[in-house]
Amino acid sequence: MDTPEQPQIYLVTPPDFELAVFPDLLARVLDTQPVACVRLALTTRDEDRLSRAADALREVTHARDVALVISDHVLLVERLGLDGIHLGDAARSVRATRKDLGPEAIIGSFCGTSRHDGMAAGEAGEDYVSFGPVRATALNDGRFVDQEIFEWWSEVIEIPVVAEGALDVESVTRLAPYTDFFGIGDEIWATEDPVAALKLLLAPIL
Repeated sequence: MDTPEQPQIYLVTPPDFELAVFPDLLARVLDTQPVACVRLALTTRDEDRLSRAADALREVTHARDVALVISDHVLLVERLGLDGIHLGDAARSVRATRKDLGPEAIIGSFCGTSRHDGMAAGEAGEDYVSFGPVRATALNDGRFVDQEIFEWWSEVIEIPVVAEGALDVESVTRLAPYTDFFGIGDEIWATEDPVAALKLLLAPIL
């Protein structure tokens, strides 16, 4: 993914969804707002389910010239004709994954709240780094990534950065000058109208 002039949308699927319903819902969202990338983030370990979901979403995304990456399952990327991989282990497997998938694949990784992990992942050859969550919640250990990391990254590092996790209108407004992409998932999928929720969330930058 190329670094945009202003933050673009990076959609993250729900951890589980109905295959008969979600592709059409995703298509509605993609037809409403420009989206740079979609991440298939199912938590299932069922290869058949992952494959069927990837096939369905690939039809939707590629018809709209939107990249589709998958979380962690490196061996499925080429097999399913996907554009790349999102790694959840910071820098640990970036080099091996690049060797496996080649120079054209999109490789990004989630680095939590750690600037050090982000720098290590960048040095290992990833295409983007994501940090999050961007504000405190009751989930996990309550830690969140400080805005200063995004400010520093935007000034010093050329690799695109994604802000994701617990986004709201306030955090979108606050981080827009310092991030390249907003990784948006449950913020919209957990609502009755994801299209409307996305418009509301992005109102500060539209």
